[in-house]
Amino acid sequence: MTEKSAGQNLLEQSYKLSTPEDNVDYYDAFASTYDTDFADTLGWHYPAAIAAAYRDAATETDTPIVDIGCGTGLVADVLNLPQEQIDGVDISPEMLSISGKKEVYRSLIEADITKPLDAIKNDYGAVLSAGTFTYGHVGPEPLESLLDIARAHALFVIGVRKTFFEEANFEPVLRGMESRGLIKNLQVAEVPMYAKAGHDHSDDTAFALVYRKS
Repeated sequence: MTEKSAGQNLLEQSYKLSTPEDNVDYYDAFASTYDTDFADTLGWHYPAAIAAAYRDAATETDTPIVDIGCGTGLVADVLNLPQEQIDGVDISPEMLSISGKKEVYRSLIEADITKPLDAIKNDYGAVLSAGTFTYGHVGPEPLESLLDIARAHALFVIGVRKTFFEEANFEPVLRGMESRGLIKNLQVAEVPMYAKAGHDHSDDTAFALVYRKS
């Protein structure tokens, strides 16, 4: 099996996960080679796209940041902010271990965002996520509860794979939050997920959901 085939296989298996426990076991198993076997091989551009969307929308008050589903720290790598400005959250302790070695986060929190978020609650100025809202992972249900971990007017930049956004009915959830005055200034921008051509997922895209807590 070539390295590229290994990367595609890892991706496609991840879309078939069905429980939080599945996700923990899956990501723990290949955390040590995630950056090389998956991110580098397939040209995983998604973290950079979410980081760019944050930079485009952020003001100087939109810190500290919490990176939801931080994995091995690729969003923080791209942002290249002072360590004290960003925390990481992930369900996989092994992925957190890898990101911890990079020393790009102020603190790391092991948590399942489909459950109560008491361990994460803080006065965050921004909430970012790249790769968590997709097949086999997380649907739109936690979007409202994530508001509780951030202060008023905090910036949210949440990536959702485009086809999953449509199939999992993200839009009515977001519009409902908007109509109830929970969020404001909602914008949806399509972004590339991969920077390398020649594999089955090269053309996959995601929506960067950019909005502020009211």
